Amino acid sequence: MGKQISVRTQDHFKAKIRRNLDPLIEEQKLLVRQYITSMTNKAVKKLAAKIGAQKIVDTLREAEDNLRTAQETAKTFFGKKATSKDKKQDLMYKFESRNDTITAEDCEEQLTIWAKGLAEKEAEKLPEGKKLAELKRIKRVAEDSVMEADAPSELVAALDQTFQKTLNISWKETPQRVQISR
Repeated sequence: MGKQISVRTQDHFKAKIRRNLDPLIEEQKLLVRQYITSMTNKAVKKLAAKIGAQKIVDTLREAEDNLRTAQETAKTFFGKKATSKDKKQDLMYKFESRNDTITAEDCEEQLTIWAKGLAEKEAEKLPEGKKLAELKRIKRVAEDSVMEADAPSELVAALDQTFQKTLNISWKETPQRVQISR
């Protein structure tokens, strides 16, 4: 058994793993994110119809529109009737209130959150999602090799084998766009 790998050397190897794999992982995340966004947008409407939320959202939106119209009418009416300085000051105070109500936008936001969760699960099944999962797995395997190796030469050989087998590149190369092989 050779000399132990120093913490500094381990840090160097981990940094190189991150330098090589993180850009690939980020690129793949962007591709997957595009699919998730598209799938989420489509799923919101379907989910709302499926669980019966669209009727509630439509009813809320109509009620909000009616409320907004009534509030604007009231503001205009009382604004015109507040002719004295005292009335204007009282009017401002009465119309300054925080409104913590559930809106149609709140309902749609909740539907979007749920639909995004469904879309993320579906995106994992796409080739891009599988490639992202594989890149993350390769990174984990490489980092584990760094922590488990006894000698730098043994580690370089293990990392070279991992990168050759999975990414079709040498440990000494900087990957550009790679095809994952199985």
